[in-house]
Amino acid sequence: MALNLHRAYQLRGYRAWLAVGRKTSDNPSVLLIPNDDYRNLWVKTWFRVRDFVAAWEFGPSTKTLYRLFHQIGRLGEPSRLLDRWRGREDFHFPGTRHLLDTLPQQPNIVHCHNLHGGYFDLQALPWLSRQVPVILTLHDMWLLTGHCAHSFACERWKTGCGNCPDLSIPPVVKRDATAQNWHRKREVYRKSRLHIATPSRWLMDKVKDSMLMEGAVECRVIPNGVDLSVFQPAADRREARASLGLPQEAKILLFTANTIRGNIWKDYAMLRAAVMKVAESLKQRQLLFVALGEEAPPEQTGEARIVFIPFQQDTRVVARYYQAADLYIHAARADTFPNTVLEALACGTPVAATAVGGIPEQVKGLRLTPDTGKPIGPEFNAYTPEEATGILVRQGDAVAMAEAVVTLLKDKELRQRLGENAARDARERFDLNKQVEAYLAWYEELAQARNTGKH
Repeated sequence: MALNLHRAYQLRGYRAWLAVGRKTSDNPSVLLIPNDDYRNLWVKTWFRVRDFVAAWEFGPSTKTLYRLFHQIGRLGEPSRLLDRWRGREDFHFPGTRHLLDTLPQQPNIVHCHNLHGGYFDLQALPWLSRQVPVILTLHDMWLLTGHCAHSFACERWKTGCGNCPDLSIPPVVKRDATAQNWHRKREVYRKSRLHIATPSRWLMDKVKDSMLMEGAVECRVIPNGVDLSVFQPAADRREARASLGLPQEAKILLFTANTIRGNIWKDYAMLRAAVMKVAESLKQRQLLFVALGEEAPPEQTGEARIVFIPFQQDTRVVARYYQAADLYIHAARADTFPNTVLEALACGTPVAATAVGGIPEQVKGLRLTPDTGKPIGPEFNAYTPEEATGILVRQGDAVAMAEAVVTLLKDKELRQRLGENAARDARERFDLNKQVEAYLAWYEELAQARNTGKH
């Protein structure tokens, strides 16, 4: 999302840079935060050896040597190792305070996205927000908690964390220093002046119940958007299937995520169970479940075939999968405002999803009435067929997910209507251009306020 915004600003003629912890391209406007440049001599020496080894292409032995030299280098930062051993979150990134020095000129705005990727010193926020207006866009709950990106049912983050019920939720910590982490973040926010953005009202409600509000100057909900020139309805679904080598006559269900089976935020077990139930209901019909985002052998479960497709870099290829599918199904245990759902809607593909996080703000759930032979849907299924863009079910309910999928697969007219609604709703609410314009207008306000001494 940050990269999408960055590119859009440049296309509009703005000077924009993207500062990252790990650079993988030769794009001159993408700048590496110089953390390693400001570490001690021991660390810098061994990290240079590590990076030299990384240029080799000798297979597994290269990776082993890389990790070895990386660990030897880390011995030069005993306080960092001790923090990690104690369960304290890692803020040892000295290049953060030299961030503005890496830019060709002083920026009008610094817009921060996910800061827990192992590259940014959160303790630099008070300093940074005194130099230039800082917008902080949350994509998960990490800034509100003692370590986790999503708390699931736990609400200890409201009162200070401690006695953490699950240290294995990413970002993982070794020991329970969650209360200390929580209070350390709180002190950072108290000294900062932050303009807070979230893509969903659901996450903004979390922000308003958190210690982050102690550093908030203002808050805005700005929904994510997708590139509608790429993600758009197929002119010919048969052609889309042919281009991907997918069977023409099959009912195709699509799900996409990073490392689908082992992704803690998704619910592959529920999806698999739902697909099996769908196959039982649609006997004598070919059912194909495409799992996009992981490489694995195919599976056959009764009449249903599950195929795994590796992560695709080309967004136009990704759009083809949405265009080729009859339905997009999204089973999540926790989610903020998943772009995959927006991409499906924009491609005119109805969505069956679990109603967690901000997903009910994306999908207009079809209200299932007794006329359809189904029970009236829960509170998040409130739309008529003239408005709905999909069906929402409770988290973990494989039976309800299967019923939703079967309902739409059996009723071609309803499925097509929801698909048309989805594409129209995406144009109205989830155009990347709208997100870009909303942020640019905010930048302009902040820049003007700073010029008049109001920042």
